[in-house]
Amino acid sequence: KMKRSKLSTSVAALTRRSVLATGAAALAMPALSGRGFAQESVNVGVIVPLSGANAQFGINSRNGIQLVADEINANGGIKSMGGAQINLVIADATSNPTQAATVAQRMMSQDNVVAVLGAFASSLTLAISEVTERRGVPLLTMSFSDQITDRGFQNVFQIVSPGSQMGAATFDFTRALAQDAGQTLEKIAIMYEDTAYGTSQSAGLRKAAQDAGIEVVMDEAYPLGITDVSPLINQLRRSDAQVVFPVSYLNDSLLIVRSMRQQGINIPTIGGAAGYIIPDFREGLGDLADNVLSISPAAYDQAPDYTERFRKKFGYFMVHEAQEHAACMGCLHSAIEAAGSADHAAIREQLQNSVFDQGWATVMSGGKVEFDDMGRNIHASPLMVQWRGGELVTVYPKEFATGEVVWNS
Repeated sequence: KMKRSKLSTSVAALTRRSVLATGAAALAMPALSGRGFAQESVNVGVIVPLSGANAQFGINSRNGIQLVADEINANGGIKSMGGAQINLVIADATSNPTQAATVAQRMMSQDNVVAVLGAFASSLTLAISEVTERRGVPLLTMSFSDQITDRGFQNVFQIVSPGSQMGAATFDFTRALAQDAGQTLEKIAIMYEDTAYGTSQSAGLRKAAQDAGIEVVMDEAYPLGITDVSPLINQLRRSDAQVVFPVSYLNDSLLIVRSMRQQGINIPTIGGAAGYIIPDFREGLGDLADNVLSISPAAYDQAPDYTERFRKKFGYFMVHEAQEHAACMGCLHSAIEAAGSADHAAIREQLQNSVFDQGWATVMSGGKVEFDDMGRNIHASPLMVQWRGGELVTVYPKEFATGEVVWNS
């Protein structure tokens, strides 16, 4: 991919994505304004789960977006559009993909949004993206699934590493940490919830283990919202695994870790982000959460100058989904500012052909955001974090570490 200067477009770099986008632009809703025409506000869609099993993640995501939008508006709005204010149009995706698609349809037809941010859960984002793609409306997301950007859509921008890369990094980092502690990994266990998120991430874990010649002695999918994890824990006990990789949302993560610890299974536990790195995990488990590791697409201890603003406003540390959605809002703001327009195609062109290295875009672990022709952030870099009391500490890779790992081999 050709490197481009910040917020600039190379005429020569007419990628497949930008060429195909021309057709999609014809489906886009009419532009609200052009450069030089003042406008009071610009509508930005936010579709996240505010009810159902993933509601807390949606609330966290909304809070991150709201923080950035409030700061933009307080600092003069979109200056290239006469100080237009960001107006968030927030909708509940629930935790059901069909409902998420319905909500997106309604937003597209009624609210004239310039772009959409959302929707945390990959299954919800996949459903929403079908709607935004037909309308030619940019969708910025921190959902993990590889499918989101594998389909060749022209209007999807994924700010985090895709799930398979997250899974591979989870394994690679864990193996390195074990080696540093003097342990050689030979047998691992994987358990994952069976939606798009768990499937993508476990695939990366599985392949990385196979490539390294490590035996996967347990590889078990389970339904989202499982209420009895006893069969999983019994299988884990029999597997003789040295470490376990559970990939799950909050309620599942609480059940799995509590059951493990109550049964005396204290092997290193490495979560798949999601339910493992929010305050509710610690609140639900108390001291049982201590030293649990997890992969994370971003970590608040990497950018305290920004993330402490979230803690001050909302009273808890800036969880990764809030941080990544905040980065999405920061990139979108820069793209609208550069476009000087609420036109979907103009904004998409700026998202596709810009390097975002100012403001909230810098809270990602790569320090900046730049999307390739598939809509993936080429600077995304996962981190390994570990619970210490009520806080998360980055422990790997070493260049990002703010503390030493505690390894219970």
